[in-house]
Amino acid sequence: MRIAVACDHGGFPLKATVLRVVQEEGHEAMDLGAYDAQSSDYPDFAEKVGEAILSGKAERGILICGSGVGACIAANKIRGVYAGVCHDTYSA
Repeated sequence: MRIAVACDHGGFPLKATVLRVVQEEGHEAMDLGAYDAQSSDYPDFAEKVGEAILSGKAERGILICGSGVGACIAANKIRGVYAGVCHDTYSA
């Protein structure tokens, strides 16, 4: 499965770990940014992941921001994208 992964600056420290785990589980990970810890806006990355899913370039997506709430709200504003906040396996 192709999984698009993106984050803002708040999620940047966790992104490398998420990419590694996605690959270790046998999936193809698409890194859509951010590529450094400089201040960035989570809606931009929600749009990138949403577009990847809607275009068929990715089957699923993972967005990482400071709390998860902002990225979830931004993703859910994209028609055809459904996002939820998952902090642990139980909530997922």
